[in-house]
Amino acid sequence: MKSMTSFGYAEYSCDNYMLSMEIKSVNSRFLEINCLMPPVFSAYESEITELIKKNAQRGHVDLYLKLKVLKGAVDVNLDEKTASSYMEAFSRLRKMSGMEFDLKLDLAAFAQLEGVMASTPVSGFEAYREGLDYCSSEIMKQFAATREREGKAMKKNLSSLIDQIDSSLSVIKANAADMERSLRESLESRIRDMLGDKDYDENRLLMEVALLLNKYTISEEMVRLDAHIAEFRRLLESEEPVGKRMDFLSQEMNREINTIGSKNQVVSVSFEVVNMKDSLENIREQIRNIE
Repeated sequence: MKSMTSFGYAEYSCDNYMLSMEIKSVNSRFLEINCLMPPVFSAYESEITELIKKNAQRGHVDLYLKLKVLKGAVDVNLDEKTASSYMEAFSRLRKMSGMEFDLKLDLAAFAQLEGVMASTPVSGFEAYREGLDYCSSEIMKQFAATREREGKAMKKNLSSLIDQIDSSLSVIKANAADMERSLRESLESRIRDMLGDKDYDENRLLMEVALLLNKYTISEEMVRLDAHIAEFRRLLESEEPVGKRMDFLSQEMNREINTIGSKNQVVSVSFEVVNMKDSLENIREQIRNIE
């Protein structure tokens, strides 16, 4: 189980530039990725988006990439053969002149001689590949670790909440007979009141009560709620994204709990219905953050 809420941050610096990358995610029904970065990284956006998709299937994800250039991003090449040719030419020139002096060179001026050195501007995000790879690797580690850590905490809490619902259901099961007896007495009393002093068929009355009792019994609701609780516990142990299925399952549990509440006439059961609804509301609140 993983949380959709997560965070990651990394920095990289070298002589030429400083790079920072940050990722944040919150809950969302679908996977939404928003990248904010300088134009030079526009071609890199698809690459980092695919990396995020490998680590998340749901959630709203914001990625921030910042760059500070310290030196011009250029490739500098020294043509040693050309430089040697210049040096040899200078040496021959000194010998030919017959003058006794030390040959001193201004390196800056020498470097500007044609063919000695050449600089080629580096364009595109590949100039920052080392920083990009480092930062993306670091933030994804943090991103995954945070999602798993928060998911583990939610799993523990959800397990406790579903146990509370199961415990309340056990109390309701123990009171089911009292519920049916109370309902039967209520139905019989209401029917007799409607009939007044008129003659009536006792067997027909009991048959009608039995039919109504069958309609208002909670046996089916208890069986379905039992099955939903078992399925919820199975999802808690799943390694796959379960948020959507848990959301659907919580809606089904809510329907069964409401039906039990509407049919109930026993005070102790009413108390447990309230407890179940409270626990379920907490469950529904938390699973909004589950992937």
